[in-house]
Amino acid sequence: MYAVVEIAGKQFVVKKGDRIKSPMLEGEVNNELEFDRVLLTSDGENVTVGDPVVEGARVKASILDFNRHKKVIVFKKKRRKGYRVLNGHRQGYTHLEILDIILS
Repeated sequence: MYAVVEIAGKQFVVKKGDRIKSPMLEGEVNNELEFDRVLLTSDGENVTVGDPVVEGARVKASILDFNRHKKVIVFKKKRRKGYRVLNGHRQGYTHLEILDIILS
């Protein structure tokens, strides 16, 4: 069984027991979250596509930890002008474990 769920504006294909990195979410470590924006579900034989969401379907997840991705280097340069700017950016994420997929 798997589902396509929208978490913080991004879509993830999840199964029970999966661990995903989603954009930063509110909460504490070991808190359970429930996501109701399930766009598609499949139980192996039947596929249910939402319009836009599947009614009654939910995904339960637990927060494992909070962290930040690797640094992304942003380098800007204009040739022959002496203009060079170097910036770095680290986006935060929430590490989630999918506990269960609940169908209606």
